[in-house]
Amino acid sequence: MARKKEIQLQEELKNQEQWDDFLSKKGLGMIDVYQAWAGPCAAVNGMLRRIKNELGDDLLRFASAEADNIEALERYRGRCQPTFLFFAGGELVHVIRGANAPLINKAIPDLLKAEHSVLEDGSERKVITDPIFDQEDKEADAEEEEEEAGEEDAGPQKEVTVAIIKPDAVQAGHVEDIIQRVKDAGFEILAQEERMLTEEEAREFYSHKADEEFFDELVAFMASGPSHVLVLSKGDEAGAEVIDEWRKIIGPFDSTVAKEEAPDSLRAQYGTDKSMNALHGSDSHEMATRELAFFFPNFQIPKSEAKPAEKRLQRTLALIRPDALKEHKDEILAKIQEAGFTVALQKEMQLTKDQAAEFYKEHEGQDYFDQLVESMTCGPLLALGLAREDAVERWRDLLGPKEVPVAKEEAPDSLRAQFAVEDVPINQLHGSDSVDHAEKEVQFFFPMQQTLAVVKPDAQEHKDAIIARIKEAGFNIAFQKETSLTEELAQQLYTEHEGKEFYGQLVEHMTSGPSLFMVLSVEDAVERFRELMGPTDPEVAKEQCPDSLRAQFASDMLKNALHGSSDPNHAQEKIKAIFGDIEFNPDGTVKGAEPELDMVTQGDTEPAEGQEGEKEGEGEGGEKPAEEAEKKEEEEAKPEEGGEAPEAEAPAAGEAPEAEAPAAEEQKEEAAEGGEEAKPEEGGSEGAQEETSGEQTNAEQEGETKDENEQKEAGEKEGSEQTEGNEGAKESPEEGGSAEPAAQEESAEKPAEAEAAPPAEGGEGEGEKAEEKPAEDGEQKEGDKTEEKPAETPAE
Repeated sequence: MARKKEIQLQEELKNQEQWDDFLSKKGLGMIDVYQAWAGPCAAVNGMLRRIKNELGDDLLRFASAEADNIEALERYRGRCQPTFLFFAGGELVHVIRGANAPLINKAIPDLLKAEHSVLEDGSERKVITDPIFDQEDKEADAEEEEEEAGEEDAGPQKEVTVAIIKPDAVQAGHVEDIIQRVKDAGFEILAQEERMLTEEEAREFYSHKADEEFFDELVAFMASGPSHVLVLSKGDEAGAEVIDEWRKIIGPFDSTVAKEEAPDSLRAQYGTDKSMNALHGSDSHEMATRELAFFFPNFQIPKSEAKPAEKRLQRTLALIRPDALKEHKDEILAKIQEAGFTVALQKEMQLTKDQAAEFYKEHEGQDYFDQLVESMTCGPLLALGLAREDAVERWRDLLGPKEVPVAKEEAPDSLRAQFAVEDVPINQLHGSDSVDHAEKEVQFFFPMQQTLAVVKPDAQEHKDAIIARIKEAGFNIAFQKETSLTEELAQQLYTEHEGKEFYGQLVEHMTSGPSLFMVLSVEDAVERFRELMGPTDPEVAKEQCPDSLRAQFASDMLKNALHGSSDPNHAQEKIKAIFGDIEFNPDGTVKGAEPELDMVTQGDTEPAEGQEGEKEGEGEGGEKPAEEAEKKEEEEAKPEEGGEAPEAEAPAAGEAPEAEAPAAEEQKEEAAEGGEEAKPEEGGSEGAQEETSGEQTNAEQEGETKDENEQKEAGEKEGSEQTEGNEGAKESPEEGGSAEPAAQEESAEKPAEAEAAPPAEGGEGEGEKAEEKPAEDGEQKEGDKTEEKPAETPAE
């Protein structure tokens, strides 16, 4: 038995005649518009066949059309995104972009029903124009108006100057470097050429210096080789002040003077002396005009253009309320995309009544307030951060009037009119009403968040490119630190993988070289950075997310270039482990100055500053001869500005912190001798922490004053921390202000106490400190442990 021939699902439209014939037929026609190189969108064919079979409606027809061969589709040529056009009665009634199966599945029955109503009941057919072309036409008209206005308002000639890269710099190969410096400084190069001056031309060009004693030498120098001549302006509308700015950048005339007074100037960096000073710049408008005519007699100085209306890139908050989200999510998102908005932030969430009331608190007391809160909390809503030029105003225009009846009457194409929910008086979409409100509302739904980002040892050669990509993605690098991990800290960073097969290799890799640690701040930072990184497996990343960082810079599953926190709690925990206790401002920047970061440095390769301080403390406290110690005491009788707090003993080189001790905990260990946890943000706390150990060793202090050799032996036995505590009691205070001799004498006269071992962690010394002396006195007694190389104090 012969196999029944399969009925063709889609007509193929390959020319304008076939296109016109298809549109002339009665019913609803859906056309898949494609590019010749891409072919039709085969992904939706199965769904279209199912819909056709289920509906069984002869008024429903499908076709595919090649944009390259049909005149009516000229504006669709060269567009990569699949486009589905819906026609009825020869008119466009709907557009869907992208192979959005749910949207297509919903649109076809709705549009077919509407067309039946038109044909059978005489209803009015709703005809549209393609929204993306509407937007392009508006922008083209606006640009044309700006160009016309610019031609009418053309300003005066731009200010220009002549710059010469002289023979010495040309012969030394500095031309490209200097030109790059010119561009980096914001100058616009309007013309340039390499020119070999004759002696006569050099005399004519520098004729205004003919009376100078170096004139002949200057002429001979300028004629000794080729020069590179440039005409410069600035990138603004008139090139204002370009002459003065160029002369400031090149520096003083004499290169030797430039090296002293302006070491960053071009003459300081590339010149030799008065005549061989590498560069020349016009010194006035009149001289620039003369020099321009000398080198470029036919050059036409461009006119400054009227500054076009500034296009303000903004972001605004959009809310799709629960009822509309449930019924029209895909359609609304498609409309947003067609209007040229970029969805920069997106979050689906369920608000509580308290949250909704807080968000709309300015409307409290209005008749509609309770209905508004109810509408916001009856189900999950979708919060969107939309970005584009003039986003606030454009989104409000797209929304339409607030009152649904007014929107339907005055702006039937607006989103509030199209997606109103029957029997619900509250409109279904929200938009910020000003730039200030937009920022506050975006912060309400997308609060600033931090995440930890790590460029692993295998990607160090790419770190500059990775940082550039991170910044391009909108992240603020609030903090960064390049360091080598200890094995224990690497284990803590990946504690969630402990026990897994790859755990040992991962720890070994992370301790194999330096890593770059960054704290990234942005809204929804954790999720956004994980998206930027891409899948853990670089091969998967290359297939699914080819623009991701791991797709571009990773090698394999182990050497996958980057690490990022998995959730906000994980981020905060690991940030504290690496950077210590730091606080952030609402905009994501760090409060105050940089805290102490060096505690994560590899002990056997790069000792931390705390460890360096320990060694210096040992040298001062236990190994210097007695005469040097006496001399030191005399010098320390005068307080020094910026003195640093004495530091307690850090782990020895190669010694790892405890399993539970991240960088912040290491600071705590340093302060253990004082019986109080270190607080990086409180600038004077370390002095208070040292007080207890200083008081506990008064008896030892008296013995050391009598015999410095005994001090050395005591330092070797008790360790550097106790010795530093002793010195802290003797030395003049730095952060606590000037020394008070009476307080020092009082401390020295206290009865000798038995030599005490350092108090255990947990703050034993804290009680003694509270009984014996207030914290302020402890701060005043804070000593300067190191003279030669003070360590950084924690930021205040």
